[in-house]
Amino acid sequence: MATDVKELMAKVGKIRILTSRLIDDQLSGDYHSTFKGQGVEFDEVRPYTVGDDVRTIDWNVTARMGVPYIKRFSEERELTVLFMVDVSGSQGYGSRGRSKMELSAEVTALLALTAIRNQDKIGLVLFSDRIVKYIPPRKGRDSVMRLVREVLAAEDGAEGGTDLAEALRFVNSVQKRRAVVFVVSDFLADEAGFEKLLRATARRHDVVCVPVSDPAESDLPDVGLVELEDPETGELVLVDTSSPSVRRAFAGKASEDRESLKRFFMKTGIDTMTLATDRPYIEEVRALFKRRARKR
Repeated sequence: MATDVKELMAKVGKIRILTSRLIDDQLSGDYHSTFKGQGVEFDEVRPYTVGDDVRTIDWNVTARMGVPYIKRFSEERELTVLFMVDVSGSQGYGSRGRSKMELSAEVTALLALTAIRNQDKIGLVLFSDRIVKYIPPRKGRDSVMRLVREVLAAEDGAEGGTDLAEALRFVNSVQKRRAVVFVVSDFLADEAGFEKLLRATARRHDVVCVPVSDPAESDLPDVGLVELEDPETGELVLVDTSSPSVRRAFAGKASEDRESLKRFFMKTGIDTMTLATDRPYIEEVRALFKRRARKR
């Protein structure tokens, strides 16, 4: 057990160093201009000047001072950022040196560290076919490392299916204040099961969906007869990977599923950031920030 803890902490430390460098080198300032705060807050009063909006006159101060004063407001920058991270059985898979769970942990760390630098609150919901863990939003760098530890630690016990609808229902019940919600998952769930809940969540919160995949899930290698196991159901099936028709059917179904999910996100207007275990993710993060900055 001590060795497991030591390895876990080594992974956490590595992710912290990696993501801190990425923020310093490539994301500085981008996050601040990308996500909106909760509204506006009072800043100060100052003497009225020609051209100021008369609706902003502070009549109490004006009466005391004998000359017009106006209220100044600034955008409230503090955000609540909630990470919904899928820790179901399929998330533990990886064919290119890291699992989808490890990639999810890295991206969560990157976004969480960026949020903390902006003085925002961060929270975490780990889910599979149930709610595995909930950490209410709070501030502080220690909160980031705890989030990363929880995601990585969940990899060893990753099992079960993906009930995204239940996870969204839970978030809507516990997160009353508007938040930025990142849904990090491989979305290997019945689309019809979570569509309505995701729409409802997007009306209450600023939702960003982060589909995570591995190339072997869409490109079956030619290695003869193999027994494949569904990590979420435990079902075993014998597959002849040497058959070109089998490989084509496998790739075709995977492509169809990806396109269906893509169309769903486009239809709902929800922001997305698509990640894969075989390619760097920093450009995807930057592209998301740029798209959102342009929308603003």
